[in-house]
Formats: sequence, C-alpha cells, structure tokens
Amino acid sequence: MHVSRKLTLTVRLALSILVMLAALTACKRSPEGVEAAESRSAIENKGSDTLVNLALAWAEAYHQINPGVSIAVTGGGSGTGIAALINGTVDIANASRQMKAEEIAAAQANGIAPVEFTVAIDALAIIVHPDNPVSQLTIRQLSDMFTGRITNWNEVGGNDAPIVLLSRETNSGTHVYFLEQVVRQGDSQNKDIFAPQTLLMPSSVGITSEIQRNPNAIGYDGLGYVTGNEKVIAVSRGDNAPYVLPAAETAADGSYPLARDLYMYTAGEPSRQIRAYLDWILGPEGQAIVRELGFVPLSQN
Repeated sequence: MHVSRKLTLTVRLALSILVMLAALTACKRSPEGVEAAESRSAIENKGSDTLVNLALAWAEAYHQINPGVSIAVTGGGSGTGIAALINGTVDIANASRQMKAEEIAAAQANGIAPVEFTVAIDALAIIVHPDNPVSQLTIRQLSDMFTGRITNWNEVGGNDAPIVLLSRETNSGTHVYFLEQVVRQGDSQNKDIFAPQTLLMPSSVGITSEIQRNPNAIGYDGLGYVTGNEKVIAVSRGDNAPYVLPAAETAADGSYPLARDLYMYTAGEPSRQIRAYLDWILGPEGQAIVRELGFVPLSQN
C-alpha cells in the first residue's frame, strides 16, 4: 500500500511536469508570444564620450515614439566602443574617429564586418580660461605647445606663465584626432607625440573643470560641450590663413580647421530594428537633436 501510494505520487508529479512543459512550449510557439518578443528589444550602444550626450538624447526621443525599443547608451571612449564591437558585445559603437585598419582586421578575424555610418559633424574647440589674453593660435603653434616645444604663454603673446596642457585619455577618439590633426599637423609621416607633462583627463568634464580653475591651462573639447565658462580660441591653418572660431556654420563650410565627422558602427549590416533607428537618426528628427545639442547636422554640410 505504501509503495503503491509512492508510485501514484511519482506518476502524478511526472504528469504535472509534462503539462507544464507543454504549456511553456505552446506559449513560446504562439503567435502572441512571438509578437510580444519582437515588440520588446534592446539595442546596446557604447563608445565615444563626445557622442554620449547626443546618443542619450537620441535614445530617449526614439523610445518615446517606439516604446518597445530600449536603447542602452554608455560612454568610455571611442576605443572602448570599437573594442566592444570587435568582441561582439554591442550592437552599435559610437566613435569620434574612423576605425583603424588594424581594428577592422581584428573585427574581421572575429567574423564581424563593421559598417560605418556618419551621423553628425563636430567642431573641436580649443579652450582656455576666460582671463587668458590669447585669442588666436595657428595649428603649428598648437603643435609646438602640445609637444612641449613652447612651454610659456609669453611665446604666443600671452602672460609670462607656464602652459598647462590638458588632453583626453588615449582610448578617446578625440585624443587620436587631436594627435593626428594638431600635434602631427595632419602629416601621416610625423611621429610627434604629446609632451610628457600633458595631463590626461578621463572625460570632457575633467578638461572643462580644470580649465575653469586654472588660468594657465589649455585643452580641447567638442563644440557641443563648450560652455560660457571657457574661452574659445580662433584657429588658423597657417601664418597667412584666416583665424576662424568654431561654430556650426564654420564646421559645415569647412573654414574651421578642426571640423570632423562623428560615426556609428554596426557589426555587419544592421538588423531591421537597428536600421530603422539609424534611419531615424539620419532623418529630420534625429538631425534636429544634433543641432539642439550644439553639433552640426549632416543636412547643413
């Protein structure tokens, strides 16, 4: 009798488990379940700190019109986003520079073919303390300052004071762009590097904070991050070229020497959902947000 009851309980338990499994299988296969799964999804977006505020604004606005799509945005620098793309851990990598040949090769070796999308234009502003009397500099002067060949402000028409150099960290696409276009003056054969006394900051906020408290500091930042608490320097390509201030108009028409494209990369051709998001970014609504945040919309180029 005792054995019989134990067998009966075992059979009932087995039947219950089978029923539960069948129900779960039915739920997974039901059209309603498929539609629900497709209507709720997340897009992982990581990378450039220059782009992070813009990417957050895009994500928030897009979620309002497409509540079923959640977009997780994090910064960390262009190099961080590109590394995550190479490793297959993000859907979209934000970058303030183009991917390097070795990065593309690493992605391809991992079975990933990066696809590039230009999403906005930025003007890289040279910033100093508002009390600094210097108002204009050439690319060559900036190169000499950031390599340590010029170390005192009086050598470029300023006060008799040591120059304090501020830069983003090496994983930043903005750091790479500044190294190539300013420190090395756009010469691919030039091997100049930042002066060893350059202070490397983890974010745009770090640079602006140091500028605001140190009258001898000089740094650089995306135009969309510049506030009234910093002075912006007019930049010239050379001794006989005009000095131009960064602005949406001068970045769009190419007269400002330090204008650059901003990018998003996907791991291969984007899925239908990611493609829809990118199309929205590149459309009127997404580009209107570009303008609102102080960057240059593609339509203005």
